[in-house]
Amino acid sequence: MGRVGHALLAMKEEVMTHPSGRADVRAILSNTQYQFDVRAIPIGMQMLFVAFGSLVLVPILTGLDPNVALLTAGAGTLLFQLVTRGKVPVFLASSFAFIAPIQVGVQRWGLAETLSGLVAAGLLYMVLAALIRIRGVAAFERLLPPIVTGPVIMVIGLSLAPVAVDMGTNVGGAYSWSAVAVAMIALIATAITALMGRGLLRLTPILVGLAVGYLAAIPFGFLDLSPIREAAWLAVPSFTTPTFHLPAILFILPVAIAPAIEHFGDVLAIRSVTGKDYLADPGVDRTMLGDGLATGLAGMLGGPPNTTYSEVSGAVALTKAFNPAVMTIAAVFAIILAFVGKLGAFLQTIPGPVMGGILVLLFGGIVVVGMNSLVRAGTDLTEARNLVIASVILVFGVGGMLFSFGEFRLEGIGLAGLVGVLLNWILPRGEPGDSAGESGDGT
Repeated sequence: MGRVGHALLAMKEEVMTHPSGRADVRAILSNTQYQFDVRAIPIGMQMLFVAFGSLVLVPILTGLDPNVALLTAGAGTLLFQLVTRGKVPVFLASSFAFIAPIQVGVQRWGLAETLSGLVAAGLLYMVLAALIRIRGVAAFERLLPPIVTGPVIMVIGLSLAPVAVDMGTNVGGAYSWSAVAVAMIALIATAITALMGRGLLRLTPILVGLAVGYLAAIPFGFLDLSPIREAAWLAVPSFTTPTFHLPAILFILPVAIAPAIEHFGDVLAIRSVTGKDYLADPGVDRTMLGDGLATGLAGMLGGPPNTTYSEVSGAVALTKAFNPAVMTIAAVFAIILAFVGKLGAFLQTIPGPVMGGILVLLFGGIVVVGMNSLVRAGTDLTEARNLVIASVILVFGVGGMLFSFGEFRLEGIGLAGLVGVLLNWILPRGEPGDSAGESGDGT
């Protein structure tokens, strides 16, 4: 079976059963960090409010059902808490890294086939969790240092930039000044909220931008409210089951490299917020496993892959709500909202120009996150080895480099990530202490 297989089996046994023989649910409830309190209900609702804007953007952009995304975000968060025994106050929801691959996959092979690639991404996280358990976090950092992950994250944002511009400038395939006006209003509202908002308002710039942009679109005739009128108040989300399709799996699987690193960074971020060492307890192997199971579950039901949300971590820092039970409440409310049919219909009426204006900041922000990871790690991009790795990743990823053999295609973010890992592995390193060989995120 191999070491990875044995590690996965051992992790499964630990997840299913507490060392004393009690189920993990009991372990959560007996956890002193996890305290359910009626007073935590409004805080949990606030956490979902903070995550809501980003959560629904991904399914809207990729053609998935927003209600399914809500359900899989809630169920994925609960599954994550089960695996980590309710010790980490994070909320899992739609990952932006998979927007472009899902769009391409659905267009090329269909939704069911593309979902098989998303399930495979979840399985990859589980394998990485087993490797971390066997070799430790240091081996994971050596495999994916900032010189690889930083440019790959930048490629994600840069490859999505044309989507934002197209949505913000076109209506019905034609350039429109009205669309530009609405997009700029949504962009300015989002930026002002992020810069000048106070308290929780500062953590919800996407929702503010959506609301202001939605209202601004009314006089331009961009709204079609008929889907809301026709939708039922209560409805079962439109689930889609995956169909095994190897080309889709091979296309999407390398993309999972960047979110895996993002997950590691988010665990470090929430550690700095709460002061608790989640690298030791419950361990990155468990948090990665929880993320993988949540992503696999989402793919099985027709939802986007999940990832830990940094804006929710920001809300945790602001409110000092370190109690993981708050995230349970947020997850339960997400599942309840998933069955509100009119909510999904409303989300689908948001005009493209409104989305385009907001996405300028969101996709640009992804690029900045990649740049910041290099800065925090102290990576010297003028050093020859670093220059080669970063250059190839960026040009391959943004320029559209394609490797194709029959039905097998490797391109875009997936190609950039895989090439980055290979170059980091095979290129000779410089003198000891060379930043090319350093790993971690500088924290």
